[in-house]
Amino acid sequence: MRDRPKMPPISEEMKQWSAMLKTEVGGWPQITTRPMFGMMGLYRRKKIFGGLPVTRGFDTPNSVIFRFDPIPRDLEQRALKDLRIAVGKRWFSFDVRSAADLHDALWWLNQAYGHTK
Repeated sequence: MRDRPKMPPISEEMKQWSAMLKTEVGGWPQITTRPMFGMMGLYRRKKIFGGLPVTRGFDTPNSVIFRFDPIPRDLEQRALKDLRIAVGKRWFSFDVRSAADLHDALWWLNQAYGHTK
């Protein structure tokens, strides 16, 4: 049996950042959200493409997650070079370290959204 990922509690600051990201992503076409293990799952139609922390982070207290199935090669290379990203097989986590990182977190969520069909 595989170990479950640690889902640490998030800070008040991350709650604010997550709410800001939710407001932005919530305006995209065909978006729905659902609760998911202390996070909010982001769906395009019926397919999940990301998650924002509500009470729990994924790998770190400040992580947002996004999904590619499969990830395009150019995006995979970019993710491997970004120290804020923990690369997985389908799920990737982005560690938001400051308000300046929100732009990049949103960019990655938009890439995952765009590759969800």
